[in-house]
Amino acid sequence: MYKKSLGFLVLLLVLAVALGGCSKVAESFNVGMVTDAGTIDDKSFNQGTWEGVQKAAADLGLEAKYLKPSGTTEADYIKEIGNLYDAGIKFIVCPGYKFETAIFQTQDKYPDAKFVILDGYPHSGDFVPVVKENTVSIFFAEQQSGFLVGVAAALQLEEGEVGYIGGMEVPAVQKFNWGFQQGLSYANENLGTNIVIKAENVIYQGSFDNVAAGQQLAAQMFDKGVDAIFCAAGGVGIGAINEAKSRAKAGEEAWILGVDVDQYDDGIYEGDKSVILTSAMKSVGQAAYDMIIAESKGEFPGGQTLVFDANNKGVGIPSENPNLSREVQDKVTEILGKLESGEITVSDVQGDLIK
Repeated sequence: MYKKSLGFLVLLLVLAVALGGCSKVAESFNVGMVTDAGTIDDKSFNQGTWEGVQKAAADLGLEAKYLKPSGTTEADYIKEIGNLYDAGIKFIVCPGYKFETAIFQTQDKYPDAKFVILDGYPHSGDFVPVVKENTVSIFFAEQQSGFLVGVAAALQLEEGEVGYIGGMEVPAVQKFNWGFQQGLSYANENLGTNIVIKAENVIYQGSFDNVAAGQQLAAQMFDKGVDAIFCAAGGVGIGAINEAKSRAKAGEEAWILGVDVDQYDDGIYEGDKSVILTSAMKSVGQAAYDMIIAESKGEFPGGQTLVFDANNKGVGIPSENPNLSREVQDKVTEILGKLESGEITVSDVQGDLIK
């Protein structure tokens, strides 16, 4: 009798251990995203993130849904996060620093939900990070990506003028600018190029959705002799791309450096010809995808702040682009290796760069 009881207890213990292991695998869940000031089809930050969400959902057989707030206030964001939660969606991706205070509140309000914030961290308004166990905060080394497109543009153009159009003057957009200028300087000093960027051609438009303003700014720069413009500006950048396409159709040379994702297709103006010289990519879609896959495995890295950079393939330029020569592509790949090894360090602050 004793042996039978002992055997039964051992069986219960084995089952408990097995069930405990199984509990690490997340139950079926649905995923959602709330857009920031831009649109879901901005060809950049929002769209890239959403495509990552959609891919993960498709691979896992999950439902995916996004909502666009009617405004850009904390209350607007909290409302849409709540709408997703009420719809049974408890894994929510929020791209952009504007969600910081909203997620600070919702991570406590919905403790059984999971949150991913890109380019920001939850705080109460005092900028003191509070990343709870149901939240992951993700940042990117935009300065490295900006550096690479600066080097690529300088090598391909060899000489001439370039400009920069940013959306809102926020850290991620600033770091693209600062890295870009360092890349130009590096190429001029080490690779025999002669590229100029004037203070008057470094502009933050102030939004991420004013397409008309982006086109106007690009037109002004091109008219002043700028050969290529790096745009980190969402929909504003789309306006600049449209201007470059119009000029290219008329036989002018007008280049755009894309941002966040490979924007080559968005710059096509004739056949397969595109005005996108190359793009400063950051793996927003991959980051969203990875977090959803991690949750499906019961490995969501809650409470952590992650950085995607050259060392974990978080930033870079497209591996193939017809507008860059093979020699330029190879040199940029070599430079990327130096970023990975630490031989080249790109500053993420203004420093001595052009104002």
